[in-house]
Order: sequence, then C-alpha cells, then structure tokens
Amino acid sequence: MNIQLRDPKEIMRLSRLGSFHQSKLSFLRSFLDEFKNWEFKKDLFNLDENGYGEAVYSFKKKDRVYSLVCFANLISDEERSDRVIATKWDAAFTLYDGIPSKTDIERLKKEVPKQEIGRLSYKELTLSRANKSIRVFNHVVERLSKGLQPNLKLLSQVGYLYRTTAVYGSGKFGLADRFRIKNREEINGPFRLEMMLVYLVRQFTFDQVNHVAYHKDPKKSVKLDENICKNLGIGNSTGLGMAPFIVNHPTLLNNWIMSREIALQKIRQIKDVNDEDSNLFIECVTNSLTNITSWNTESEYQKNKTKSLLKDVKKFLDYTKNQFNFKTEYAFNEIYKWLEKETCDECIEYIVSIMMEPYDYITKPLVKLMSSDEEKYFDIPTHKKVDDLLKIIENEYSNILKIDFEKKENNQNFWFISKNKEEPRLADRYKENGSDLEQPLAIARDIKRLYKKLLTTKKSLSIAKFLSNNSELRHVVRRAFIIEKFPYSEIQDNTISKQTMPIDMLRLKLSFFGALKFDPRSDKWLRICMFQGAPLPQYLESYDEQWVYKVNI
Repeated sequence: MNIQLRDPKEIMRLSRLGSFHQSKLSFLRSFLDEFKNWEFKKDLFNLDENGYGEAVYSFKKKDRVYSLVCFANLISDEERSDRVIATKWDAAFTLYDGIPSKTDIERLKKEVPKQEIGRLSYKELTLSRANKSIRVFNHVVERLSKGLQPNLKLLSQVGYLYRTTAVYGSGKFGLADRFRIKNREEINGPFRLEMMLVYLVRQFTFDQVNHVAYHKDPKKSVKLDENICKNLGIGNSTGLGMAPFIVNHPTLLNNWIMSREIALQKIRQIKDVNDEDSNLFIECVTNSLTNITSWNTESEYQKNKTKSLLKDVKKFLDYTKNQFNFKTEYAFNEIYKWLEKETCDECIEYIVSIMMEPYDYITKPLVKLMSSDEEKYFDIPTHKKVDDLLKIIENEYSNILKIDFEKKENNQNFWFISKNKEEPRLADRYKENGSDLEQPLAIARDIKRLYKKLLTTKKSLSIAKFLSNNSELRHVVRRAFIIEKFPYSEIQDNTISKQTMPIDMLRLKLSFFGALKFDPRSDKWLRICMFQGAPLPQYLESYDEQWVYKVNI
C-alpha cells in the first residue's frame, strides 16, 4: 500500500504542532540509547554539610570523556528567580570536554556561576543553571534525615527537586562552537550534549539531597529510595526565548518533522502487524494513562486539552479492545484513519508518538537524519526567475495567501528583543511602542507582501535583479526556495495573529526534546519535566526503553 506523507499545510498549523508529544525520536530518548554503554562515574563530590561546593560526573568510552562540573551555591530566597535576567542560582553547571584538572575546576568555579557574564573556553561544551524547588527539596531533606521517605503525593505534584532556567551551547559565551565537535558520531543528533547535561544534573540533585540529609542527622538518615529517584525528573521554565528558534532554523525544523512523518508513513505501510508489536503498542497506551491523570496544571487551557486527551485515549482503548482486530491488513493505517475521524488533534499526535514504540528498525535510522547542515541551503538561487518563485509560493503557501493582513486581528502582534531581558518577546502593536524594532518573525505576512510584489513584477525578471530593488524581502525569498526542497520547514500559520498561542511554538520544540507534562503559566511561558521515569545512570546498560510510560509516583 502506498501511504502518502501527511500534508504539511495541515500538520504545520500551530494548533497541530502544539499538540505534539515526545516519542522515540525525541532527543533525550535517543541520547539515552546512544550513551547506555558508556561508563558513568562520580569523579568528585566536594560539598560541605549544607550541600555547597563542587562535584564532577562523567561519561567515558575508550578515549572520549564528557564531564559535568557542578557548583552548588548559597543564595537567599530573595535572590532565587527563574527569570532570564537573574544573576544568582542554587547551582550552575558546565559540560567539559575531557577530564577537568584542579586548575580547570578552579577556573570554572570563578566563571560558571556567573553564567552569561562569565568567561568560558572551547573546552566547555554546554552551560546551565538551576534553582531548587525549595518546598520539595526541604521536605525531602527533612524526611530523609529522620529515616523516612518523602510524601509521594507532594513529589507527584511537582515531579523534580530542581528546575533549570536555561541550557546554552554552540558557541554562546565562549563555549565550543558546533563545528569543533559536530563530526563526533556519539553526538550526531540535535541537542545531544544539552540532554547529557540535564541528565547528569538530575543525578546531582539526588546526591545532593542525600548528602544534606545525612549531615543533618548521620545516625538516622536514609537515602532517597532509588525507585523514587527514577520517578523524579528535572524541571524547566521556558518562555518566548525558545519560540523564534523554529522559525529561524527552517531546514532543521523540516528534518525533525520529516523524520516523524516518515516514521508514521512506514508504520502505516506495515501490512501484517505481529502480536508482539501490537501488544507492546497497546501496553504503552494503557500505561500512559498514569501520565495523563497525573498531569498537574493550573492552566484552564491545558486542563481542557488534557481532559479531551484522556477522554479520547480511553475511547481509543475501548475501540481497540472491542471493535478492532490487529489481524486486519495495514492495521496501523486503519487505526490512523479512525483517529482522524473520531478524536482531537491532541489524541491523534499522542497515539502517533506511541505507534513508534515497537519499531526501532524504523526510528533509529531516522534519528541520524534529524540534524542539518544549514549553511548549505542559505544561498538564494538568484539565476531563477520571478515566475519560478511565484509558482513555489502558490504551491507551498496557499493557506497563507488566504490571510487578510488588512484586518487588525491578523496583524495584532509584533516580535521584538527586550532590552532588559535580552530575550524575544511578543507585544500588541496597537497598544505598545516598539513595532519599528520588529523582528523578522512574521513570515506569513512577509510572504504575502512578497507575493503581492511579485504579481506586479515582470515574470521573466531574475531573482538577482528583483532583490536588488527589494532587499527587504530577501529573508522570505530565501525561505520560499528552502520550502521547495523542505516541505515541513515552515509554520503554515500566522505568528502575529491575535489568536496565536505562542506556547504552541514552545511545545513543539519541547516535544522533540522529550518533555512531559506541559504546564502553561500563561500563553507565553510554561514549565515542563524532563527525564521523569528515566533510568538512573548505573542502570543505563539494560534499561527498559518504554520507561516514559511507566512513571509511577
């Protein structure tokens, strides 16, 4: 059976992208798979009785070593903030390329806690900082020091001891540029080193809480139960700073989405689904109900989405139990058609993610295709004609061309860089000043402008000559030629509309990271949990690959 890839004009809508969930293609899961055979060590743990000091953790294989260097700092409650403009954090981290010497650690001790204003070198690969969830951390210390395990209800409400507020890489603040390391086979996947940092930070949080509890009462204290550790992750606060990434990296976005779409296509083309694969699929869907029912949020928007998801997943399980037979030819194709007809976007994309669980032979080769050498596609084919560009826009942006940007609500917002926060922000152009400093992130509007201009231009004119008179449209001319080769490179929606939900953009990217339990705090920022349920480092070699569906606090 010849199953077509899904239509980008449908899949690349923000509401659909904002319904994506983690899968076997997600970066934290492919990281665990890649590093499961590496040697994990705690090389240094020099904390005082209150948990302040430095620690080093490493992954080693043959001559390659990656070391997380941790610095735990004393700060007051008033100084603790998740905002990007904060200057102090409970802990700061860097991933070091190799084994840091005492001299390196002393150097890093002076610079890493400063984060953005510190001076780092090419030996440092990633940089991050994190704050304690004070309520949870203190509760766990108190209970462990008395020889008791913590209250599981409290832990399930939060899901972590620390949350990160940023993870930097790729040359920022003096860190190693990507070109230095991009050819290393073990990190041939997007954000692999960032995932390593977060994973090792998670282990540090467990060791630190055990250490502080022990020094609070050496005679009575116990360690945090390993099963509880396994079911705790690392939190993260993410705002609009992440949103422009998926606009500014079109070929990378395409490769992420394309990999997912190819996986779905191949699964739908399986003629005979065996019992082992169908049983694993249904088991994962069933187990995942625990995740959905423990998804805590105060956001009415997310509550409604989660409620709808839970209802549809239960409906789906009832359908597979009572009405569907996996002996049907092309069973997953039949399931997909049923999902499109009977459930919401959130459920469709949720089940699509779980369909991948039995099929390593499909997903593993795709993981290697999710990076992009973006510079290759940056040049504009200036020898082409205006007529060529018109045809691309009419074929690839037909939905965009229907938007009327003369209507106020379709031109409501603008993206800008905050001077105070140095982060992308969104504002109402009719209520706030600054639209003259608008960032080029309104691709739909600019494509429409380009199209109108092209309609009044001689069709045989070269793109070179067109751009010599219309240089302000260069960014969208480039994008149009990119989408010709990369069909999933563009959000097929209006990112400045009054109706736009910016968190859909955040959630798309976070789903590829492997985040769980999205908790919007507004339409512009949210909290998430990463590695919740993941194996501890000492058990990586033989871990259960479906751990993500077995979180149990």
